[in-house]
Amino acid sequence: MKFFLANLVIVAALVLLSGMADSSDFDKDLAEWEKALTASGNGDLITALAEWQTLAEQGSIEAQFLVALMYYRGQGVDRDYKEAAKWYMQAAKQGYDEAQASLAFMYNSGQGVNKDEVLAARWYKAAADQGPAIAQYNVGLVYQYGSGGVLQNHKEAVNWFKLAAEQGHGEAQVHLGFNYLNGMGVKKDDKQAVKWFKLAAKQGLEDAQYMLAAKYALGEGVPQSNVYAHMWFNISSVNGNKQATKYRDGITENMTPSAIEQAQSLAKKCMDSGYKDC
Repeated sequence: MKFFLANLVIVAALVLLSGMADSSDFDKDLAEWEKALTASGNGDLITALAEWQTLAEQGSIEAQFLVALMYYRGQGVDRDYKEAAKWYMQAAKQGYDEAQASLAFMYNSGQGVNKDEVLAARWYKAAADQGPAIAQYNVGLVYQYGSGGVLQNHKEAVNWFKLAAEQGHGEAQVHLGFNYLNGMGVKKDDKQAVKWFKLAAKQGLEDAQYMLAAKYALGEGVPQSNVYAHMWFNISSVNGNKQATKYRDGITENMTPSAIEQAQSLAKKCMDSGYKDC
């Protein structure tokens, strides 16, 4: 476990370090970064944290984010959400999008700070404006349900869900599919709903798999097919959706043995390929 946690920090640090290559801080603090990375690579997270905390106190955004991450996960130090929030705030105020999104999550959940949906919405929006899919998705949720002092606005929710969905965010794809399905903030369009459900289904999201199966069963947005309905209900069921189990068993009553065998074969092929061949 210690080795695993150390590697999580190394990966994050290397990504951040590569983004500093053109900054004035890079040359100045390279030795400290290398020392921290070496310590982290050796599993010495205490030394790594000490080095990054020194850099963080000097104003390094990247180091502030890493220090926050280590306090949040309890790496090289006892887990301390309050301290994590403090360092996320330092980096967030300097415009670091991942810190802004992390801080928003903490305000939304009340970890290390007083729960505050208004501040959560503001920080998600600040991060989303810079492009991260997770932040865009969360801003979409704010508009979808009307939280954080923001009035419900399905059209605005669709805009943000689409930005995140186009970057491959599975949950955003599911929500966008639902909005197209129900005509919420966008013209009702079963074909678009199926498109987004299928993209999310191929990422393993059981609720998207269930909805895709339902569309095949009803022939809405796709040609009606009990075989493909059974296939996707079966996959969703395997992934834990109890409703999918019920409908898979129900649709089986209207299928021939050869059709059932075909559906089962398609489901196995899809899952065995990691959803690449569905």
